[in-house]
Amino acid sequence: MSTQQDNIFQQIISHAKEYGFVFPSSEIYDGLSAVYDYGPYGSELKKNIREYWWKSMTQLHDNIVGIDAAIFMHPTTWKASGHIDNFSDPMIDNKDSKKRYRVDHLIEAKADTLAQEGKKEEEFALLQKMDNLLAAEDFDGLKQLILDNNITCSVSGTANWTDIRQFNLMFKTEFGAVAADNPDDNIVYLRPETAQGIFVNFLNVQKTARMKIPFGIAQTGKAFRNEIVARQFIFRMREFEQMEMQFFVRPGTEAEWYKFWKEERLNWHLSLRLPKEKYRYHDHIKLAHYAKEACDIEFEFPIGFKEVEGIHSRSNFDLSQHQQYSRKKQQYFDNDINPATGKPYGNYIPYVIETSIGLDRMFLLILSNAYEEEKITKEDGSTDSRVVLHIPAKIAPVKLAILPLLKKDGLPEIAQELLASCKPYFKCFYEEKDAIGKRYRRQDAIGTPFCVTIDHQTKEDNTVTIRYRDSMQQERIPISKVKQLVLEAI
Repeated sequence: MSTQQDNIFQQIISHAKEYGFVFPSSEIYDGLSAVYDYGPYGSELKKNIREYWWKSMTQLHDNIVGIDAAIFMHPTTWKASGHIDNFSDPMIDNKDSKKRYRVDHLIEAKADTLAQEGKKEEEFALLQKMDNLLAAEDFDGLKQLILDNNITCSVSGTANWTDIRQFNLMFKTEFGAVAADNPDDNIVYLRPETAQGIFVNFLNVQKTARMKIPFGIAQTGKAFRNEIVARQFIFRMREFEQMEMQFFVRPGTEAEWYKFWKEERLNWHLSLRLPKEKYRYHDHIKLAHYAKEACDIEFEFPIGFKEVEGIHSRSNFDLSQHQQYSRKKQQYFDNDINPATGKPYGNYIPYVIETSIGLDRMFLLILSNAYEEEKITKEDGSTDSRVVLHIPAKIAPVKLAILPLLKKDGLPEIAQELLASCKPYFKCFYEEKDAIGKRYRRQDAIGTPFCVTIDHQTKEDNTVTIRYRDSMQQERIPISKVKQLVLEAI
């Protein structure tokens, strides 16, 4: 990552804190590593992204319904899913600094450096070797790759590495107030993903919602992973939120549905008018223990191309495992006629296509793409600047700022009437303090797409000045048309 890119990323982090988007958790106690709180505007933006995803999944698809499963689940769930045995990452420690790294993150950082130096072929070769070694679980080979490329610790600057070991990423806690004879009897896990809550409720949802395959189950919620965290702000956290959908299909149709959802999910991102050239697919070489096919949708952040969403063809692994461990059938009876036999397809365990997007990563994507330090040339030839967030209007934290020019002459009363008529429909902001230019700048900085100024002319002809965030253009419109203009934009 270049110095310029790093500076932009640091500016985004500073802006997020200064304007009430994201705060370090427990900051008065010096914070908690890789845990963050969302402020007034951050919580609104996060809610809007979540609701936009939820609507696109459950409201705009006739065959997808939602659930809200508990964070705590029976511990056998995680044995069945493979998380207890397989949910781990290869880690390496630097003996001098005692700092621990995820091996793939360490090597990817070196690849980023090669890319910045214009050594694209070397970057590709390094990542290809890493993927092949990870797929083979060749830890000796991975360590040798680190040594051969002189990859050093960012703290000590040395390459004095331990051997590579696997570390499970799940958080454990005790369940219940009574001590058990065997401490393991009270162990439960904070869920590392939301998908298993969907799988264990597959038949409950299918029967009560009267769903017919193919159909999907969507869920948003918190997940927890004991990550060894790089300094990447909210990109990788220990407590984060996922938006997942598991789509259940007839065996043999999974390839076409995988292709469908791969395209459908990228189109969802582009529906927010995000630049297509900043997106790419990354097909997995090393597949998870449950996967037939898998790819990531990556976005070009200031810190490089990073995964935002994963699409996975999970076969029937999860439902089969839960059937085996729970001893309760997880089969679906399909009474559609199989053209090959002329008889119903009958009982089978469905295959699954998963779409899984990190809400916090999507939040960071929106901020990263929206942030701009803009130079402005005034009419007299002088220059000025502003920091603006070009957040898509439909998910902006505040949709309309209502700004009376003065705190007298009946202007606040007119402004309050407009506020009362608009706020049942979308988030508004009202402010009387400071010069109008300063108020505009504050709204630019939080991404408000529209500002309306109430002035003395409003009293004469019932028109207001509406200012557009991105162009800074202003026009007079009837006050009665403000609400409809904003509704059409969002």
